[in-house]
Amino acid sequence: MLKLYESGVYLLNGREIVTDAQEAAQRAGHPVNDAVKGTIAYGILEAHNKSGDMNHLQMRFDSLTSHDITYVGIIQTARSSGMKQFPMPYVLTNCHNSLCAVGGTINEDDHMFALSAAHKYGGIYVPTNMAVIHSFNREMMAGCGRMILGSDSHTRYGALGTISVGEGGGELAKQLVGRTYDVARPGVILIYLDGEPRPGVGPQDVALQICGAVYANGYVKNKVMEFVGPGVSKLPMEYRNGIDVMTTETTCWSSIWETDSATEEYLAVHGRPEAFKKMAPADVAYYDGCVYVDLSTVECTIALPMHPSNTITIRELLENPKDILFECQEKANRQIVGAKLDLVSKVHDGGVWVQQGLVAGCSGGTFDNVCAVADILRGHSTGNGEFTMSVYPGSMPAYLQLLKNGTLADIAAAGAIIRECFCGPCFGAGDTPANDELSIRHTTRNFPNREGSKPGEGQMSGVALMDARSIAATAINHGKLTPATDLDVKYSKYDYTFDRSVYDKRVYFGFGKADPDYALKFGPNIKDWPEQPALTEDLLVKVCSYITDPVTTTDELIPSGETSSYRSNPERLSEFALSRKDPEYVGRSKAVRQIERDRVAGKGLTDEVKKVYEALAKVVKVDPEKTDIGSTIFAIKPGDGSAREQAASCQRVLGASANIAKEYATKRYRSNCINWGMAPLLVKDEKAFALGDWVFVPGIRKAVLEGTPEFTAYAVKADGTVTPFAVSLGDLTPDERQIIADGCLINYYRNHPVD
Repeated sequence: MLKLYESGVYLLNGREIVTDAQEAAQRAGHPVNDAVKGTIAYGILEAHNKSGDMNHLQMRFDSLTSHDITYVGIIQTARSSGMKQFPMPYVLTNCHNSLCAVGGTINEDDHMFALSAAHKYGGIYVPTNMAVIHSFNREMMAGCGRMILGSDSHTRYGALGTISVGEGGGELAKQLVGRTYDVARPGVILIYLDGEPRPGVGPQDVALQICGAVYANGYVKNKVMEFVGPGVSKLPMEYRNGIDVMTTETTCWSSIWETDSATEEYLAVHGRPEAFKKMAPADVAYYDGCVYVDLSTVECTIALPMHPSNTITIRELLENPKDILFECQEKANRQIVGAKLDLVSKVHDGGVWVQQGLVAGCSGGTFDNVCAVADILRGHSTGNGEFTMSVYPGSMPAYLQLLKNGTLADIAAAGAIIRECFCGPCFGAGDTPANDELSIRHTTRNFPNREGSKPGEGQMSGVALMDARSIAATAINHGKLTPATDLDVKYSKYDYTFDRSVYDKRVYFGFGKADPDYALKFGPNIKDWPEQPALTEDLLVKVCSYITDPVTTTDELIPSGETSSYRSNPERLSEFALSRKDPEYVGRSKAVRQIERDRVAGKGLTDEVKKVYEALAKVVKVDPEKTDIGSTIFAIKPGDGSAREQAASCQRVLGASANIAKEYATKRYRSNCINWGMAPLLVKDEKAFALGDWVFVPGIRKAVLEGTPEFTAYAVKADGTVTPFAVSLGDLTPDERQIIADGCLINYYRNHPVD
C-alpha cells in the first residue's frame, strides 16, 4: 500500500503519524509550534546556513562533485571569476565521456584538463572508468550531517545521512569563488517506510512506485524527501542507496534518511567510521506531507517509455499487454518528432518480449544488485537470439570484490557482458539498442531518446526501467518479460570488503595541495565562454521555438549521448540545441542573433524589426537604442531531468535573452537560466503569442532589479497586430536579480568581486 496524505503531519517519536496539531500536542505533552525544526533536514540545513535566517538560506557545502561533461565549464567559469584554488574538496570523475561516439582526442583532452586543474587548484581526480560519480561519493565523501553539491541531477546520498543537491554548473562555480547557495527553505515530506520487501522485489521497484505516485501531482517538487519508519531498518544500505538515487525523478530538491547500525557499518567498512552519527527526527517533527509506503505490498514494477513515473506493475502489464502498450506508444509518439515508437509488436508468443537488458551505474550497478543478478543467472543462459544483457558495476572496488566472490564469472558464464564503470547507458552513450528494439534497464531515466536513438534520422528505440532482479529473470527467459517474484531463487548474502588501495593507486587526492604554478592543459576543443551582454532597459525577443508538450526535459533542450563530447566548446555544442525536439530552432535563433550583431556593429535594423517597432510605437513607448534583440523559447513546463547547465547556456550562446514558461519543472533548470542571464519569465496566457512572433518587454531591467511582481509584455505578429499580456518572474533573490541584470554569472562576478 502507498498512501499520500492530503495535509501536513506530525511524527511522534519517529514512528507515530498524527495529522491534527492539537492531538499531537496532547500526545507529546507540550506545544508543537516549533515541530518544523524537528526534522532531520532542518538540522542539517541550519548547520550549513550562513544567513542567520532559516527562511532564506545561504549555504556553503562540505564538498562538490562533477563529471566530465560538466567540470570543464564550471572550472572555466570559476577561473574567469577569480578563483585561485578549490576552497572545499571537489571531486572530478570521468564516467560520462569515456566511451562517447565522437572520435578524436577531445574526450581525453577534457580528462587531462581536469587532472591539471586538480593539481593547480587542489582537487580530487578520479581517472576514467575508475568509478561512476555517485558510487565514488558514497564510498569516499558522504557522511552523516554533511551536504554535497554536484553538477549531476542524481547527486543523492541521503541514505548515508547527507543532504545532496544536483544543480547546474553555475551553482558550483558560486561555491568555488566563495559565494553561497541561496534558496528559500524547502518543505520536507515524510516518506514513512513500513514492512519489509518480498524476495525478488528490489530497490528500483520501490523507487518507481514512489515516483509514479508523486511525480505528476508535484507532491514533493522542490522539497526534501525524509525517509523514516520501521521499514528503514529492514533495508540493506545498498538497497537504500538504490531507492535514494531515484528520488531525483520525483522532482524533489533533495533527500535524507534516518541512520542506524547499517549506516554505521557501511561507513566503517569504507574506512570512515568518524563519518557516522545517529540521525533521527526529534520526538515531535512536523512535515509538509507524508507518503506512507508498506514495503511488503510492493510488486515488481516497470516504468514504460517515456518517463520514470509512467509506472505499472509487471503483473498488471502482462495481464493486458496490447492495450497498455498501445496507449503508451501513442502517448509517446505524440511527443516524438520523426520515427515512431512501436511497442505493440513486442507482444507475441504468449508474452511481452524485449531485446536488451542493462544493469548499470549509480542505481543499477551496486554490489548488492550485481550479486542478485548473479544468483538468478547462475547456471542459466541468456540465449543466442536477439536478447542481449550487459552489467556495469559502479566502481572498481566493487568490481574487485565481485571478481573475488565469483559473481562476475557467473554472470559472464550465462552469456551476459561485463562492462566498465560507466554512466553511458543512462544517457545514450553506451549500448544503444537497434532501431525498433525495446530495452529494459536498471538505470535512472527513460526519457525520449535517452537511450541514444535519433527519431529525426529514422531511428527509434524505447527504454523501460525495471529492477536488476526482474531484468535477470527476463534474461534467463531469453527476453520474455518476467517479474523476479515468479522465480524460486535463493538469494545469497555476500560479504563485502572495500579495498581503498584501488583508489590510492590511481586517484589523485589533491585537496589542500594546490599548486598555483601548475599549468592547465588545454585541448583544441576547450573554449572559453563567449562574452554576454548585460540586460538592457527594454527587451525585444523572437519566439524561436514553441513547445506545447506537458513537460519538456533537459534532454530535449540539449540532447545527451554523442553531443557530450562537445560540452567544452560552447559554440559547437549550441548547434545541437533542441535538435531532436525542434530541428529548426538553431537556424531561427542564429538569424535573430545576427540581427543583433548587425545592430551592435552599426549596420542598422532589418525591415522586419523596423515594422515591429512601428507596430509597437502605436501602443507603447519604444527606444531601440535601449533595447537588445534576442531570441526566446516557450515551453509549458521546461527543465525536467538533468542538471546540465548546457540546456540553458546553449540557448544563451545562440542569442537567447529569456525563457517563457507556464512553470519551470525544476529549480535547477530555472537556476541555469538565471545564471546564464536569461530572464525566467512566467505567463498565464501562452496563447497571446506564437512561434515566430516578437515579444517586447519594456522596463524589464527595472522589473528584474526591483522585483516587480507582474508587468506587461507585448506580442507582435507578422501582420502588425499587438497583444498585451501579463508576465512575471517568480521569486528571485537579490543576487539572482543582479545576475540577470549583469547578463550572466561571469559578468556578475566581474562586476561584484568578493571582498
